[in-house]
Amino acid sequence: MTPRKLSLAATRKGAAAADRSEQLPPSIDLDRYVPAYLIWLGNKLTRGASQHYLNLFGIGAEVWRCMALLAAQGSITAQEVSQVIGMDKASVSRCFKQMAAKQLITMQLDPTDGRLRRASFTEHGRHVHDQILAIALERERALLAVLSPAEQDTLLHLLKRLHENLPEVEKATQVFVADSLGRPAKPNH
Repeated sequence: MTPRKLSLAATRKGAAAADRSEQLPPSIDLDRYVPAYLIWLGNKLTRGASQHYLNLFGIGAEVWRCMALLAAQGSITAQEVSQVIGMDKASVSRCFKQMAAKQLITMQLDPTDGRLRRASFTEHGRHVHDQILAIALERERALLAVLSPAEQDTLLHLLKRLHENLPEVEKATQVFVADSLGRPAKPNH
């Protein structure tokens, strides 16, 4: 049963005596609303991964995200993590503090900008990353197992295109809010 049918079933159950011809107020068709599926997938994947990573390594999903990006970059600042992943900078800074306390990373001043601190893995941190990476890749393999290799390539291509289109989504939202509500939308930073 899809989440839409669950929510409608629950709504209708409480109103069983109501007139069947009565229409529900306007709502999103959750069976066709792409952001809902992206959020549901993301939330459920993150919750499941986080439970495993916390139980095995004492590391939550946010710290793992920072570790994954750090492994790909070699060294990174909180600002760079924030820009790439979309986490707020304060959350990234907390993750870096947790990682430093667990001796997963070291922090040094950025050689080109002394105001920034760059994180780098310790040997222990790289070892923990590699263990979690194996679990993360197995979870991805299991998730994508229902798709053919060609479908997996198409999915990845489409997700990248959607990601690249996010600035246009923000622009369209600002225009819509200004036109429909008669006031400017506050830009996201």
